[in-house]
Amino acid sequence: MKAPKAYQVKRFITGVLIHLELIIVAIIVLYPLLWVIGSSINPVNGINRGTMIPDNPTLDNYIRLFQKTKFAAWYINTLYVAVLTTVFSMILHTMTAFCFARFKFKGRKMGLLLVMILQMFPSFLGLTALYMVALNFGMLNNLNMLVIIYVAGGIPGNIWLVRGYMLNIPRSIDEAAFIDGASKVQLFVKIILPLSMPIVFFIAVTAFMGPWMDYMLPRYLINMNERRTLAIGLFDLVSRSNNDFTAFCAGCVLVAIPITIMYMIFQRFLLEGLTAGANKGE
Repeated sequence: MKAPKAYQVKRFITGVLIHLELIIVAIIVLYPLLWVIGSSINPVNGINRGTMIPDNPTLDNYIRLFQKTKFAAWYINTLYVAVLTTVFSMILHTMTAFCFARFKFKGRKMGLLLVMILQMFPSFLGLTALYMVALNFGMLNNLNMLVIIYVAGGIPGNIWLVRGYMLNIPRSIDEAAFIDGASKVQLFVKIILPLSMPIVFFIAVTAFMGPWMDYMLPRYLINMNERRTLAIGLFDLVSRSNNDFTAFCAGCVLVAIPITIMYMIFQRFLLEGLTAGANKGE
């Protein structure tokens, strides 16, 4: 049976409006990216006001970025912090969430409540305390201190997220594993962890992005130029004393590459992980 003409018109208008909205959003998102890429290959050291595609594109800004600054050291430092943060976050957060999700022990509910309360406080409230801790332990200008803070700071949110995902896994699997003689460690490594890989990859991506783009914490704790991270180094390129805008854009393009690759690889896990912690649980 053919649909009424009014319904067809309404459906056509709805489709046009949806596509129009998508086009507008795409322009809003893509224009700044294309503008930064165009500025990074602009031979003129300044804001590219004319066009996103320069008349005489060049890679001199990328070359100058490595020759005139310590961009390579900043890149390695940030990669070091981000990778270690990702690895330790995956191990520590998933193991802790596994204990809260699959076992009952004294202080379990109080611990979950404490974790929930910790999420209510903005992280920047502890910057002064973190600085004093680093100063007293002689860990200023130490990249490992950043790793410790990032891993510890991600515990409250990630525990609830991973725990909510693990609560969706039937407990009958645990009972069957214990009957077959599996230990708690084997249960976690061989059964629960493989079934929880979507949320584990989500934790990995978010843990990597935090230190990769963070500015405030490294600015507080890192003063040595060779120990700086990308955010601090790139900010100094456009400070009042330097104002090397085209080199800054070149650095932004190089910074975006790892994040883009990770999003392309783990996109389906990210979509699933965004709703993974919706289960209220026990």
